[in-house]
Amino acid sequence: MKDLRQNKSNYTEGFVKTDGLDSTLTDSATPGPDWASADLDILRAKFYQLYIAVEQSPAATAITDTDGRIEYVNQRFLDVTGYTREELVGKTPAMIQSGMTPGDVYRDMWQTLRSGRVWRGELQNRKKNGELYWEAETITPVRDDSGEVVSFVAVKEDITERRRQEEELKLLASVFQTGQATLITDADMRIERVNQAFTDITGYSEEDVIGLTPKLFKSGRHDKAFYVGLWNELLETGHWQGEIWNRNKYGETYPLWQSITAVYDTNGEVRRYIAVFHNIAERKRMESELEHQATRDHLTGAHNRRAFDTAMRKAIRQAERSDNTFSLLLFDIDHFKSVNDQHGHETGDIILQRLAALIGQTLRSTDLLARWGGEEFAILLQDTSAQGGTIFAERLRQQVAETRLHGLAVTISLGITEYRRGDSPEALLARADSALYRAKRAGRNRVGIADANA
Repeated sequence: MKDLRQNKSNYTEGFVKTDGLDSTLTDSATPGPDWASADLDILRAKFYQLYIAVEQSPAATAITDTDGRIEYVNQRFLDVTGYTREELVGKTPAMIQSGMTPGDVYRDMWQTLRSGRVWRGELQNRKKNGELYWEAETITPVRDDSGEVVSFVAVKEDITERRRQEEELKLLASVFQTGQATLITDADMRIERVNQAFTDITGYSEEDVIGLTPKLFKSGRHDKAFYVGLWNELLETGHWQGEIWNRNKYGETYPLWQSITAVYDTNGEVRRYIAVFHNIAERKRMESELEHQATRDHLTGAHNRRAFDTAMRKAIRQAERSDNTFSLLLFDIDHFKSVNDQHGHETGDIILQRLAALIGQTLRSTDLLARWGGEEFAILLQDTSAQGGTIFAERLRQQVAETRLHGLAVTISLGITEYRRGDSPEALLARADSALYRAKRAGRNRVGIADANA
């Protein structure tokens, strides 16, 4: 208000032209000077009220002459631009132009104004401190009594935040329609929106799922603890991501990599959840294939020596932490060199393949068969003592002897040992190999048991 009081005596300059109004009113007034003076005071008071209304308006306002030179700006205009009145009056709005607005916009603006019409548009301007901002402007031509345009009044609204939100919405809309499947739920996990990628992966259309919850997609492959952990992390941190198996509309289960994010309001309350996911079935297939290639023998499909070594070290660690035990069994084909010499290496390879398949059918899911090298194989028997291992080995020896592999009768010799606390992998293998050698020395097609004192 201090600025208003300072300008009260000069408020007509640059805002409204009243030069000569006193004399005009006095000369033409019939009732006399007292009437004219009172009427002029009322008129001045009304003009001053209008000035205050414009000066205190939340909309930035400027008045220019017909060449665009600024004659008046209100306080909001100063607040927005950062300039003072002294810096603006007499200048053109070019001093706040950012250089970012296309020239066609200004050409259209001046063409519209010079034709006497109101112009409306949006401009990107620059404040005194260099900061860019957006304004929605309405510029109106002001005419005198003869109808001639004598000035322009520009009313501006700062729309920087609106433009920012619009850009964010455009960005979100573009992201929503990308290849990442997306679903949006309310705070109670009721689905509000899904995109096309969601439909492509799940088979469900938007109409199928709106108002339902993601429980619809449960595959049954995760236990209650999995979902409890998911929700605890989501509620504590506002975010969860990980691998999850879902079921599509056609009943097929498939693996996803999914990210769930909570969206909060200004009070910190959850308003929505956004889940983004993609199908990783192909990646899982490739990983499985690569793992198979890295851990399997290419000829027989049994585990390779590297994988067996890893499994045996793991079994030793588990046995050291518990009272469980396991047994190691080594075996090879008797007189296999003669088979290759008489029937060829191709026949020998087929026999190795069929032997591995035959033995694989006799193993439990916890046991592990590996091709140790050449015609030699190893079996890791979990939770099995030497006694149980010996029974298994004898049954296996008999089964092979009674089965013709590729039309040929072959036999195997086996050596078995049980884990002893403190054993290293090398010690286990040495005892099993010694037991195998004992079986061969005894005539082959036998089971050798490691010496308890060895």
